[in-house]
Amino acid sequence: MTGHVSIKLASERVNHCVAASNELPRFYTPGEVISGMKDYMRGHGTYTEDDCLKSSVAGVMQKVNKLICIRPLKSRYVGEIGDVVVGRVLEVQQRRWKIETNSRLDSILQLSSVNLPGGELRRRSAEDEQMMRKHLQEGDLISAEVQSIFSDGSLSLHTRSLKYGKLLQGTLVKVFPSLIKRRKNHFHNLPCGISVIIGNNGYIWISPQEREVLDVEVEDEKDEIQNYEMQPVNKSDRDTIARVKNCIAALVASKMMLDDTSIMFAYEESLKYEDVKELLDPEAMLDVAFLTQHRINTVMEE
Repeated sequence: MTGHVSIKLASERVNHCVAASNELPRFYTPGEVISGMKDYMRGHGTYTEDDCLKSSVAGVMQKVNKLICIRPLKSRYVGEIGDVVVGRVLEVQQRRWKIETNSRLDSILQLSSVNLPGGELRRRSAEDEQMMRKHLQEGDLISAEVQSIFSDGSLSLHTRSLKYGKLLQGTLVKVFPSLIKRRKNHFHNLPCGISVIIGNNGYIWISPQEREVLDVEVEDEKDEIQNYEMQPVNKSDRDTIARVKNCIAALVASKMMLDDTSIMFAYEESLKYEDVKELLDPEAMLDVAFLTQHRINTVMEE
């Protein structure tokens, strides 16, 4: 044996709860009795049996007047029209791409719902269909918007705006969709020089900022943009991206909601840890999350 493994007792593990109050939510397991049926109405995540209301999932209770729901801690993304999502191309099909978006079913991106090179609005030809794999192929990451929802619940996406499309240089972070705060804008240029796309589906894309600036400046010079995109990311940007990624992990460990404010606060609080790897330590993660929560509470009180 050349190294040693550090083993902690359960009693010594870090408690990542940074809730504003000390009152922890009650956790229910499937089949557990919640209450008698006379008093309450049945909501999502519950069912009735023997005149009792029981939980059908593992999660925490949410009560609105007499309606009781059990919200699962881990769940798939349920899309809404207008949501911003980050997804991965699974398959190139006839006149459409199949996209994985952390939903129960795969999402669909139609050939007619993308901006083709040149940007002109026109009917899609057979030649366009043959060139589909050149535009997006299996494994590519994209940002898109939910255009509509099919009858089976699967999502139809579009990338018609310039801000959507193929993602190249950056890193993907996957979190629970329930931790993403719904905002008007999910594209953010952070003051630290990094861009984040906070997908409603729980997929967050972190990338260097220059890309978006270049898109605006040389919109027509596609070859230049492509060459620029494929340049290696410098070490300074890689370090910042890693720090932002570790800050998101710290917030997720404490079940904190994610938006540009909480991520930037966490980033600023993390700077006292000079080595990015230190942020993977459970005590450091809790420290960053606690300080972030404190700053958010202070801003809300003002």
